Amino acid sequence: MAAQRSSGSMRPSFTPVTGLVRGMATRAVTRAMEDRDSSSASRPSRPPLKWAGGKRWLVPHIELLWRGHQQRRYLELFCGGLAVALGLQPERAVLNDLNPHLINFYAQVRRGLSMNIDARYDRRLFYLHRARFNQLINDGGAKSAEAAQLFYYLNRTCFNGLCRFNQSGEFNVPIGQYKTVNYATDFHLYRKLFRGWSFMNKDLAKLSIEPDDFIYADPPYDVEFTSYSAGGFSWDDQVRTAELLAKHPGPVLLSNQATKRIVDLYRRLKFDLKFLDAPRRISCNGNRQTAREVLATKNLADR
Repeated sequence: MAAQRSSGSMRPSFTPVTGLVRGMATRAVTRAMEDRDSSSASRPSRPPLKWAGGKRWLVPHIELLWRGHQQRRYLELFCGGLAVALGLQPERAVLNDLNPHLINFYAQVRRGLSMNIDARYDRRLFYLHRARFNQLINDGGAKSAEAAQLFYYLNRTCFNGLCRFNQSGEFNVPIGQYKTVNYATDFHLYRKLFRGWSFMNKDLAKLSIEPDDFIYADPPYDVEFTSYSAGGFSWDDQVRTAELLAKHPGPVLLSNQATKRIVDLYRRLKFDLKFLDAPRRISCNGNRQTAREVLATKNLADR
C-alpha cells in the first residue's frame, strides 16, 4: 500500500495478490525442501560397521554412473560394509557377500536387532566375546541374533575393523587400540531402509541375475590376504568374476586394486578403464599412502 501511495497512479494494483501467491509458492517450496531433507535425514548414509577397504570415498564417482539408471535393480556382488549401497540409496537392491556372518548381521538388523550383550571397550570382555562368537560358529549358531550382536561388537572393537578367519573358520583378529569406542544400542534407521533390499550369501554363479540389472562388484583385492571368508578368494575367482560380468548385457561397474594382472585381465575382456588414487586405510605399520584403483565399466558412460 505504501508503494501504491508513492506511485500516484489510480490504476488498481495487483502487487498484494502477486506477493501473496509468490509467498505461498515460496512456502510450498520450502516445505518440500524440508520434507526432502527430513526424508533424507531419516535414511542413514553412514555404514553401521567399520570395514577394511570400504568404498565410501568412491561413491561420488559411482553416483555419476548410477544416474539415469535408478529405475533398474541394483545388484552388488561383494557388498561389504554397504558404503556404496547406502551412498546410492537404490529403491530395489540385491546385496550379496561371501561372508555369511556379515549377511547374518544385516538380516538380523532387518528383523529389528538390538544390542542386548555387554558392549564396552575392555580387553577381557573382547576376548570373552570373541570366544563366544567362535563357539556359536562351531555349534551351528552363526545365524542367530546373538551371533549378529557379537559380530557387531567384534567389528567395532577389533584391530582396524578387519574381518579375518583362520582355516577352522574362527574369527582371529586381535583387539584394536583406541581411546574410546562408541556402540549402537539398536539399528532402527537401517531397518526401515533394509526392508526394500534383499541380502544374499551366495556364490556369484548361483545368483539370479536379471539382464537389466545394474551390477557393481568390488571383489577382494588381488593381494595375498585371502582369508576374508572361509573359502578365501583366489586368482581363479578374480578371473571368473570378471568373465561373468563381461557377458552381462546391462550396466556393469568393477573396482579393484590396479595390479598389472588385474588391469591386463579387464583390458582383455574389453572393459573401459579409469584409474583413481584410493586412500590406503589398512596398514599394520601405520602407512597411509594412496593406492592405485581401477574402475572397469561396460555398457556405461559418464553422465
